Amino acid sequence: MADTAKDKDVIDQEPEEVEVEEEEETTTTTTTTKKTSQWHKTRTTKTSATTKTTTLTTPAKLYGKDLSEYDDVDVESLLAQLSPEEITILAKEVDPDDNFLPPDQRNSYECTKEATGPLNRKQLIEHINKQAIETPDEPEFEPFVQGKVRGKKWVPPPRDARDIEAEEQIAIDMGEEYEHALNDATQEEIIDLAAILGFHSMMNQDQYHASLLNKGQPVGLGWDGITKSTQQKLFPMDPPNSTDVEESIKRVKDDDSKLIDLNLNNIKNISDEKLEQLFAALPQNEHLEVLSLTNVGLTDKTALLLAAAIEKSKTLRVLNVETNFISPPVIVKLVQALLKCHTIEEFRASNQRSAVLGNKIEMEITDLVEKNSSLLRLGLHLEFNDARHRVAAHLQRNIDRIRKDLELRLQFRFFNNLHRKSTRIQ
Repeated sequence: MADTAKDKDVIDQEPEEVEVEEEEETTTTTTTTKKTSQWHKTRTTKTSATTKTTTLTTPAKLYGKDLSEYDDVDVESLLAQLSPEEITILAKEVDPDDNFLPPDQRNSYECTKEATGPLNRKQLIEHINKQAIETPDEPEFEPFVQGKVRGKKWVPPPRDARDIEAEEQIAIDMGEEYEHALNDATQEEIIDLAAILGFHSMMNQDQYHASLLNKGQPVGLGWDGITKSTQQKLFPMDPPNSTDVEESIKRVKDDDSKLIDLNLNNIKNISDEKLEQLFAALPQNEHLEVLSLTNVGLTDKTALLLAAAIEKSKTLRVLNVETNFISPPVIVKLVQALLKCHTIEEFRASNQRSAVLGNKIEMEITDLVEKNSSLLRLGLHLEFNDARHRVAAHLQRNIDRIRKDLELRLQFRFFNNLHRKSTRIQ
């Protein structure tokens, strides 16, 4: 009974610190607090043979009542009974963490001043500047005197004697020849030596590159020099493409034997009618090998006509349609057309309207490329590693196969010529 009375006193006081009571039988009573506002009372009785632990739980209380009694309370009815002044006081004591409320309703600060008018930024800045100029500086307790230190001067703490001894023990014996060479070396020669040895932190970028390129050290830099930005080199603008579009289309239609490379890059005023005429004349041409249509405003409509022309082309080896407005599905159509044209070795179509092709389009392009045995170079930005690796591996196999075929042809020609010469001698 005595223990029970003591336990009740401990619970009513609700202490936060640990209390220990010793009895004749070495009985210890401990009261702890949990974050869930539940009070636990643990009694541990220690004897020489056994240890017995008993845990008693007391529910948390608010204003003398258990928290479970407030579950059925209607909060709305309680708030309706409060006056506006009481609601204001209650709102100042509560800080709701709700992102949907505006900031002025989430804090306890309330501005009671009346608005002076709309915001005038220029007038506000002028007022702040005027107030800063008119506000006197804080007086100095000790006037400034040049060469005199005001206040305490910082003195570095004394170093440990063991560190000083360890530094003194470090000594590098390079021999008399190297020491004599370093003592007589100039600053530029030491900088060159540091660049050769890779001591990048001892020099700036200009000194390092000048040492590697053997240009001589910049004048006025040295160890403590400040690197200034180098002046940019001005390169002349590329002249505009002066190719006559109408004349080129006419030469393609006439199958001009001298027209092997047609470059229409960066000509932006080519109409769709002219492009249609050019693509209609491609199947009948037997001499054109390189066609460049970079940045000419190709759309899906004209690109589909180009795909149909590629299927019937007989001599085209390089096709470049980069930097245009071709959609990913039409790019697939162009790559699919390469399967029927066995002469194209290089195809470039990057930097189109859609920067990302997508997994489905890339896999379709990869499958089509793996079926193509004549394509050697592909200019497309593939985002996924699987597509990039498969395309690169297949193109490398095509290159190796063509190289082996070329070697076999050269060997065949060599032995054929050797056989002819031997028969003539006989």
